[in-house]
Amino acid sequence: MAAHYDVLIVGGGIAGLSLAAALAGRCSVALVEAEQELAYHTSSRSARQLIPSYGPPVVQELTVRTLELIAAQDRDLPEPVLTPRSFMLIGSAADVAAEASGHMQSITVERALELCPALLPGTFAAAGLDTGSFGCNAPLLLEGHRKRALAAGADIITGARVHSAQRLGSGWQVGAGAEGFQTAVLVNAAGAWADELAVISGVEKLGLQPYRRTAAIAAVDHPLPAGTPMVAAADNSFYFRPDGQDVLISPSETVPSGPEDARPRPGDVERLVEKLNSFTGLGITGIRRAWTGLRTEAADGVPVAGFDAEAAGFYWLAGQGGYGFQTSAAMAELAAEQILAGQQGTGAAGSEGPESRTARALAATRWSIRR
Repeated sequence: MAAHYDVLIVGGGIAGLSLAAALAGRCSVALVEAEQELAYHTSSRSARQLIPSYGPPVVQELTVRTLELIAAQDRDLPEPVLTPRSFMLIGSAADVAAEASGHMQSITVERALELCPALLPGTFAAAGLDTGSFGCNAPLLLEGHRKRALAAGADIITGARVHSAQRLGSGWQVGAGAEGFQTAVLVNAAGAWADELAVISGVEKLGLQPYRRTAAIAAVDHPLPAGTPMVAAADNSFYFRPDGQDVLISPSETVPSGPEDARPRPGDVERLVEKLNSFTGLGITGIRRAWTGLRTEAADGVPVAGFDAEAAGFYWLAGQGGYGFQTSAAMAELAAEQILAGQQGTGAAGSEGPESRTARALAATRWSIRR
């Protein structure tokens, strides 16, 4: 016998968990995750930084709203999810100007060297600083969503990979692992596997492309002082930030991949260590651990949140790229309202408010989404 739910969410990463928490108690919700544990792939491999100046305008709007929503939840927690940690861009004047936004102020090279003593004079010509950026306790945020969803009556099933999905009557019939489900709304929050789920469901895929992004925790001779900003090259060639007495480093690569359990490739971390040891005074002495995640993007680089153009009741919550955590609460808020309203469009009829504009920018029906 199939279990009946108003909404079935496929994917137990930050997108699926935040939506489950937003919907639970307002309708019947189940979440299914292919892996044996939640947030196994990209969501467990985050840089853990929420940056209002990072991404296209709609992403920046979602980031500001997400920070507001998480901060409101933090007031009731013994340990906060958010910790202030500035974000600094460095590079040529042209590259910094191209990457900076209204949330970032220009600072002098001298000020940048004060904020991050590991940087070497003469290695960059310009800098920008986002003081509204926050470090994020990703495990705590994920666990908070899980607990809220369960407490409000949601069911969460792990080790249940979707193997069949078809539209029947006014809803969907889905097979996941050994379980069967019937649901009015099927939410595709499958991350790098989002297009694969669409194919299984008989829905036209959007051409979402996963990209590799590697990171590592490095031991250093000269730990960064407390309060040091996260530092990123404006040409997207690296970033680093404090991680206790160690340093989190990344080559910031964007290499196309298929959906997979990604692993670092030989040479990626070693080349980065060589670069950073010549570019900074960190004095990297070894790698404690390294990992690779997949950032999945639509052709226009904007996340997708909305009902499919053709398949009734099929809702896309995917293509977050590198913005998953920093947009998660706001995207869940928007998605929950659209799903509960049963909207097949991008906003209330005749509405021209900011929510409607945001929904149109994220819609699965937008012309710029396909490659």
